Amino acid sequence: MRLRFRHLARLGAALAPAMAIGLAAAQPVHAQTSEFEASFDATFGTQARAPDDFDAVYETGSERRIAMAADGDMGRIGVAAIDLSTGDRISVLGDQRFPMASTSKVAIAATFLAGVDQGRWSLTSEYPLLIPVRSAKYSTRVAPVRHGNYITAQNHLELMISKSCNACTDALLKVVGGPSAVNAFMRNAGIHDFQLTRDIATLVRDDGEFDPVVTIDTRDSASPNAMVKLLADIYQGRLLSPQSRAILMDAMRGTTTGKYRMRSSLPSSANLAHKTGTLTRTASDIGIFHTPDGRAIAIAIYVTGQSKNLADESANKRQSRRLRDDRISTIAREVYNAFSRRGQNWTNSQYGTGG
Repeated sequence: MRLRFRHLARLGAALAPAMAIGLAAAQPVHAQTSEFEASFDATFGTQARAPDDFDAVYETGSERRIAMAADGDMGRIGVAAIDLSTGDRISVLGDQRFPMASTSKVAIAATFLAGVDQGRWSLTSEYPLLIPVRSAKYSTRVAPVRHGNYITAQNHLELMISKSCNACTDALLKVVGGPSAVNAFMRNAGIHDFQLTRDIATLVRDDGEFDPVVTIDTRDSASPNAMVKLLADIYQGRLLSPQSRAILMDAMRGTTTGKYRMRSSLPSSANLAHKTGTLTRTASDIGIFHTPDGRAIAIAIYVTGQSKNLADESANKRQSRRLRDDRISTIAREVYNAFSRRGQNWTNSQYGTGG
């Protein structure tokens, strides 16, 4: 199913720049603003809220001016983050669906590792790489692949996360039973705004069928809030054994892709563990970072567009990719600062040292 929307492209773009990102809490749009929300809003100079429906609703004239001044062609941006110690949340279009691209590999890895915990398969078992065979877009329901070298499941998993290896991902996806098995794992975890539809070979071959700026294609999509819940459940040990959790988090800490995204703006002390995703007109980064006082923050950032249109994207691919990367980097830094200040304020109040 694909959904057309009216105002959200404009509103998403309005909320996205560092000077105009709003915060939508877990409570309804018109609920009272929390202290943490207010401090986050103050950082960005706005109290804009992103509604859950398809019509933009503004609480103040300043919100409307921000939305009207924003260039709607720049694209939708979704952000979700949660402090795993306090439960404080940040959400900008957090319930809206975005293309997962390779961030879905975290869910695939978790599904496989849960099976390892249940004794269904082993990390030492060897499986072949599933390498795409050239085929025309949309020519088959599933893109053809051929068998490559056999490597252990643990090597597949580490490479699919740290290097974003597509052939490794499809190998483990086949082992677990395909996209439907991953969807079932997510539903059992209580995560519903998530849908894996295709293997990676098919997803990549048929990439570009729809522009994610103007069309919400629910295939192979998830909401930022759903991905943050997945990260939180993995990190806090609700889905995997301690051994499997350690394997996945170590692989995410070893990620080498997306060097201009979250990793470029967070200090090394944040100990970022993350997974990136990239497709036509979309870029993403999800993961766990730590504040200076050691609190773990789960975060998911999904960015679409940032170029004028598909023609502009084609003519300036490198520049468009960098603009999306820069937006992710800026948002990640501001979220890091917001949560870090929250921890500092809490510590000061605890010890009576003032604000």
